Amino acid sequence: MKKYSIKSITYVISTVLAAVAAGVTHSAAAQSFPARTVRVIIPFSAGGAADVPGRILAQRLSDVFKQAVVVENRPGAGSTIGAEAAAKSPPDGHTLFLISNTHFVSAALHKKLPYDALNDYTPISQITSAANILLVHPSLPVKTVKDLIALAKAAPSSRLRLLGQRQHAALDRRVVHQNGGRANDARAVSRQWPGHGGLLAGQVTVGFPGIAGMLPFIKSGKLRPLGISSAKRSSELPDVPTIAEAGVPGYEIVSWFGIAAPKGLTREVQMRIHGDLLRVLNNPDFQKSMRAMGQELSFQDTPEKFFDFMKVEAAKWARVVADSGARVE
Repeated sequence: MKKYSIKSITYVISTVLAAVAAGVTHSAAAQSFPARTVRVIIPFSAGGAADVPGRILAQRLSDVFKQAVVVENRPGAGSTIGAEAAAKSPPDGHTLFLISNTHFVSAALHKKLPYDALNDYTPISQITSAANILLVHPSLPVKTVKDLIALAKAAPSSRLRLLGQRQHAALDRRVVHQNGGRANDARAVSRQWPGHGGLLAGQVTVGFPGIAGMLPFIKSGKLRPLGISSAKRSSELPDVPTIAEAGVPGYEIVSWFGIAAPKGLTREVQMRIHGDLLRVLNNPDFQKSMRAMGQELSFQDTPEKFFDFMKVEAAKWARVVADSGARVE
């Protein structure tokens, strides 16, 4: 029979106790979270397309956490200022980051960043996604995406433009001015879609805005929809095909928002936040608020699935930016 020294037995016992203590500490940390105000860093200006849903989310999280959740806007440099602030914050769950597709576009555009866009964050989950809709003014003699592509090829310099990238042959958002007066509708759409109010007035023939705010103009016939940029049709416009269905196979571009934390967050706190976030997303009032802004609810049932999604997004936008030749030094 093998004999063990008092020293070896003491070492084994102390190791086990240390492991148990660590588990108890982590569990206690999750149970006591949050211990103080939680901040959500939004890397965009107040009042914008990201800020409004972010603030609604913060309020709902405050109700679930039973602790104040405040928004901290850190705009600038294509969301990189806020991203750096989040990455360098303590990984204790009291700093959350509203991450989006812009985060990975900026990572692809900038040659050097003071953080790793993928690996310096702890994933929690995606929360929403929003498709764009390809719209034309009724004066443009096209009824489908294929019609639009054919028209662009026939008269690329006078009617509209195409972005001929290998990635998707995506339709450019640049527009061509045509004769037409201003209208109240144009001012209304300009508020929903800044800089493109001329679409309703006929000054602009092609647009690619988010769906929110466009529905009244589509349903009234003042704008003609050709396709949705997401992989699935919109629940608000089930008769409008996706752009992939309409003639550009493989096309899928959506804007999305999610929640991440600084790298190093414990698993227990990560899962606590993940579960509380699910409670918010299941709230009917929250869902109604998001859909009113054209946001579709999206949620991964594990943080690992969100991280897989983030990796796909990082690779996709790296390809798109490389194809475009764009670069920010």
